[in-house]
This record gives sequence, structure tokens and C-alpha cells, in this order.
Amino acid sequence: MPEWADPDIGSFHPQFNAVDGCVDRTSFEGSYKIENGKPLNPLGRTGVTGRGLLGRWGPNHAADPIVTRWKVDAKGAKMNHAVSKRPILQFVSIKRKDCGEWAIPGGMVDAGEQVSLTLQREFSEEALNSLDAPATERAKTHERITKLFKSSGLQVFKGYVDDPRNTDNAWMETVAVNFHDESGNSVSELPLQAGDDAGQVKWVDVDSSFPLYASHSHFLEEVAKERKAHW
Repeated sequence: MPEWADPDIGSFHPQFNAVDGCVDRTSFEGSYKIENGKPLNPLGRTGVTGRGLLGRWGPNHAADPIVTRWKVDAKGAKMNHAVSKRPILQFVSIKRKDCGEWAIPGGMVDAGEQVSLTLQREFSEEALNSLDAPATERAKTHERITKLFKSSGLQVFKGYVDDPRNTDNAWMETVAVNFHDESGNSVSELPLQAGDDAGQVKWVDVDSSFPLYASHSHFLEEVAKERKAHW
């Protein structure tokens, strides 16, 4: 069993609805019920029992960083959508290796980790493959990312997510935060490469017609609404 995963209930008695050692087992949805030692999915039954593919019984916390810039022409002027007449946002999207779908480069919150750090770490690991760049380039990239992630991001979602891996006793919850490079001179110029779980990575126009993994379209719609951009 991977070290990040909980053992079976019976040999294992975690503190549910609490911070259990380093593991946050509280839910954004409030207090959840426990039946026969197992937590119950607050949104009801799924037809699948047990922990399934998820690492934790109960809530599995993730963080989804939505990094955006304005789409600009060769002269640097914002481009408006032909139909909606609103400026077009672009976001960093990865193609997931597990299912081949495009997604926000998010991931699981490590035990004891602050969500703000997860957001930055996942973006670096998944989208920038910061592991493969030469040291000087990596330092420069790291500096730009740190600066962007230090800015107060716009939280667009916090709660239970409808994820294909959810079961009756384990489910995904996430915090989705938008970090926007308004001036276009921080992360907008980064040479993107795909890292960890990602097959490909690119800047993609934020548009309702672009098919995305799980509930990620909903997060982007919120970003577009807040930034008064095309959707």
C-alpha cells in the first residue's frame, strides 16, 4: 500500500471530523456522519463502497491553482472575443496522463501542508516541470512563480467536488484559487513544459466550449465572471 494511503478501517481508527495528527479530516461541508467506523459521503451514496482509488477515508483535500493571463495581439493589446466582445483570458492547462483530459494543474494537499504552498508546489511540479530545467533558469522561474503566488489569489471555489473517484466513504474536496498575471510580465512569458502527472501543458483560451476534466469548467466560469472576461 502506498505510504500516502490510509490502512483499512478496523486496524485503523482515525479521528474523523478533526485534524488527525497532520492529516486534516475535516470537511468544508461541515460535520459528516460515521457508520460502523466509516465516514459517510455527505452528498449521499455513490454505489461504490470503501476507499476506492482515493488515499484517505473521508475527505481528500486538493488544491487547484488557476493561473491566467490576458490573450494579447502582437502589439500587446488585449484581444476581445468576436461574439461576446469581452477580453479573452488564457489559463495554464495540463493534459492528464491518467485519462487524457485537459485540466487545471492541481493536486493533493500533503499532510500538514498549508494550502497556499500546495497551490504553488502543484503548479511548479505539474505545469513547469521545474525538475528538468537548468539551475539558473529554474531559479528565475521559481522567483516569478513565488511572486505571483504571493499575491492574494482570488478564491473561486471551496468544497466537495463531483469527482469520478468518489465513493460512499471517501470523496474529493478542493480549494480553487485564481492567480492572474494582469500586466503579462510574470508567468505569462514562462516556457511551459509538462511535469509529474501531466502529458502536455499549454496556455488555453478560457471558453465554455473547451472540454475539461471533472468540475474544472465550473471553476473557470467563475474566474471569467469575476474578471469580466469572455466565457
